[in-house]
Amino acid sequence: MSGKKFRGKYRVDSARMKNYDYSRNGAYFVTIVTENRENYFGEIIDKKMQLSEMGEIAEKFWHEIPQHFPFVKLDAFVVMPNHVHGIIWIDNDGNNNDVRIDDDARIDNGTRRRDVACNVSTTTSNTNTSSTTPNNQKNEKMAKISPKRGSLATIIRSYKSAVTKKSREKFPYFAWQPRFHDHIIRDETSLNKIRKYIILNPELWDRDRNNNGDW
Repeated sequence: MSGKKFRGKYRVDSARMKNYDYSRNGAYFVTIVTENRENYFGEIIDKKMQLSEMGEIAEKFWHEIPQHFPFVKLDAFVVMPNHVHGIIWIDNDGNNNDVRIDDDARIDNGTRRRDVACNVSTTTSNTNTSSTTPNNQKNEKMAKISPKRGSLATIIRSYKSAVTKKSREKFPYFAWQPRFHDHIIRDETSLNKIRKYIILNPELWDRDRNNNGDW
């Protein structure tokens, strides 16, 4: 199957999500939710997001992602009361005109979306490992559970860690859900629909499945 050109050119890949290399060039729609869907980041007033101090931290650190991962380009993004939505471009070649979009994963559009949990947990591994375990065995175990360097999971884990560390300076109870949700964006039509969904998210908060009603 061939694909249409997008920002110059792209190819349609046939890789399955289960074995997908999330460090490859492409656009990814990411959703990260707070633990128990607590409204740490602010509230919706008159269909506009009013950021709390933690919400400002979440927003600030998102915009700083490219400073730590130079191959990342940011697209549409929004902080909501208990989650963030954003589009991340991975561009290892440094030329966004040649970033290819994968057509393997289908994406729902509008307000009805299907979140797919990332295979890699972003929780910290248990450090209470027995001291009798050889170092090489520990390293092998860590290699199996650690996300690939430069992958989407590594980027999001770093972001979540930074927000958590800064937030807990004043709010020690803050926490994220251990995993995040992602979609591989497959074409320009899906990209534009997701951009619109992100931008309109505050206006549609009353229909958002993450809305726990505490606002």
